[in-house]
Amino acid sequence: MLMLPISISAQKENFNWNPVMDAIIQVESKGNPKAISKDCVGVLQIRPVLVQDVNEFLRIKKSKKRFTLKDRLSVKKSKEMFTLYQRRYNPTNNVEKAIRLWNGGCGYSVTKTEKYYQKVLNKMK
Repeated sequence: MLMLPISISAQKENFNWNPVMDAIIQVESKGNPKAISKDCVGVLQIRPVLVQDVNEFLRIKKSKKRFTLKDRLSVKKSKEMFTLYQRRYNPTNNVEKAIRLWNGGCGYSVTKTEKYYQKVLNKMK
């Protein structure tokens, strides 16, 4: 996995990710917190590797908080993981980058994430 520099200093702590998360939730699971597709679970269809990544970020930030795989079934905890993932890899709160990161991971391809990006944008309207 490509690791980008960790920086939360540039991120606005009060950035409202809810419109983006709500649109992604509609694309990923149609709002079903029990949705499962292969190793993706919950409303945001979170993979185990993302849970590990977020926990590593928390460890680096010297937080005692950790997430479990079961936490993917919680809408609240899934949204917390989304926000932490964005804080780690998208410190400027770029909405396009957030959507593409969610679909393609840290080394996403713009062309490979374009269809997903457009789906999410359509849900945001």
